[in-house]
Amino acid sequence: KVQVVESGGGLVQAGESLKLSCTVSGFTFDNYAAAWFRQAPGKEREEVACISWSGGATNYKDSVKGRFTISRDNPKNTLYLQMNSLKPEDTATYYCVHKSGPTCLSSFSDYLWGQGIQVTVSS
Repeated sequence: KVQVVESGGGLVQAGESLKLSCTVSGFTFDNYAAAWFRQAPGKEREEVACISWSGGATNYKDSVKGRFTISRDNPKNTLYLQMNSLKPEDTATYYCVHKSGPTCLSSFSDYLWGQGIQVTVSS
């Protein structure tokens, strides 16, 4: 059974930090790129960070560069998103997503999704 489980969300004040984790089972985690998406109410889902299969390449949405860090621990089948200097506009449901190929190229689809975890940042 394939399971994608996010954890680490919650409510924080602006300027504080959170670290999201995503653990995968029943899936060959280390063969594929992975990403964090987020969606705020009334807005489209957006990719905030992506990491290649090995962790050797990363992409970030401009608005989170310098504040967020995506990483992975392949032996633990775990993806992370360290979020520092959080802002109210970071409030969203965050999704752990595994792609259909090894890199963050757009040719690979966003194949496997977690259930989402809430991050709320108060001003």
